[in-house]
Amino acid sequence: MSLRFMTAGESHGQALIGILEGMPAGVPIDIDHINTHLYRRQIGIGRGFRMRIEKDVVEILSGIRSGKTLGSPITLMIRNRDWENWKHIMTPLVEESSSDRPRREITEPRPGHADLAGGIKYHHTDLRNTLERASARETAVRVALGALTLQFLNHFHIKVYGHIRQVGPVTIPDDFIPAETDFQNIEPETFYELPCLIEDVRENMKTLIDETQKRGDTLGGVVELLAFHVPPGLGSYVHWDRRIDGALARMFLSIPSVKGVCIGPAVDMAGRFGSEVHDEIEWDEHNQKFVRKTNNAGGIEGGVTNGEPILVRVFVKPIPTLRQPLKTVNIRTYESTLAHYERSDTTAIAPMVVIGEACMGLILAQFFLEMFSGGHLYDVKKAYSAYCERLKTYPEFPE
Repeated sequence: MSLRFMTAGESHGQALIGILEGMPAGVPIDIDHINTHLYRRQIGIGRGFRMRIEKDVVEILSGIRSGKTLGSPITLMIRNRDWENWKHIMTPLVEESSSDRPRREITEPRPGHADLAGGIKYHHTDLRNTLERASARETAVRVALGALTLQFLNHFHIKVYGHIRQVGPVTIPDDFIPAETDFQNIEPETFYELPCLIEDVRENMKTLIDETQKRGDTLGGVVELLAFHVPPGLGSYVHWDRRIDGALARMFLSIPSVKGVCIGPAVDMAGRFGSEVHDEIEWDEHNQKFVRKTNNAGGIEGGVTNGEPILVRVFVKPIPTLRQPLKTVNIRTYESTLAHYERSDTTAIAPMVVIGEACMGLILAQFFLEMFSGGHLYDVKKAYSAYCERLKTYPEFPE
């Protein structure tokens, strides 16, 4: 069975719930590792007031016993601390929802959000019914689930890292592609605050974010995700829905505010000649494997990993909730007005790094387990080990 996940919960509801199905038994799970990823998601320059209210910690409800997975569905929960201030507004109970307390209804849809499109689809006359589930708050539980898969992948030496390439117009040099050692030598707290690997560029990004925050405006940017030590052969070219690049693109585009995804430096390559772009193949005699001189393909060719690091760039639009609201129309009166303002961030570019790492982990673990399935971690390791032995003798089979 393929690894799959689902999430549930509203931004100001009681809690967020995540279910991960398909994880083999026997995988050691460190809850502190999950909570570290949740912490990273909440900090960062440009974050808003909500992050000072919530202190996300995960609770494990099923699928793990004595620190190891059972092979059954894993259920995680993250409680919303702000629920106490919202329970009379977000209550699921009819008798309480009809009380005299204000309901904080929203009738002024925000441009760039799901408010109006979702309201039309589900016939909501209070657009809060759309806003609550469409909120990026959902990514908190996705980070928790992704942290589980990253722990699983670590048993196969697969490492996933993310960093910021661009905030607004401030960007790192086009030719800078980080190596794994660049992430291993960082100072965690400084990096988590604004995960840019080049110090002077990071300072310019900070200045821009501060100036934008004072103006009540917002910023987007570009986040780059890299996965090292991914074996060749994950994914397939035989059907569109089995291509790993397609699955990665779909996952990243499902994150609120993400409007574009490319594998490798595809945007830069689009205006160049093929002779300048494609990665020439060499034989590494020392390691007895095929390698590429460059990695413009981003580690994926024909929907299949090729053994080079996977590189994905994620393009994030500026947050649509503005303290200086844009014009909109009241859905009941049809009169021109200003959009509703819900507390918001100046930029979500720092948390997008940890969200991206988690999403990369979910997809890599899914495709890894499709290729090396087993009921227990031991079985998966045996299957993977046998595959690695076969690779050493390709195109012959080992004796």
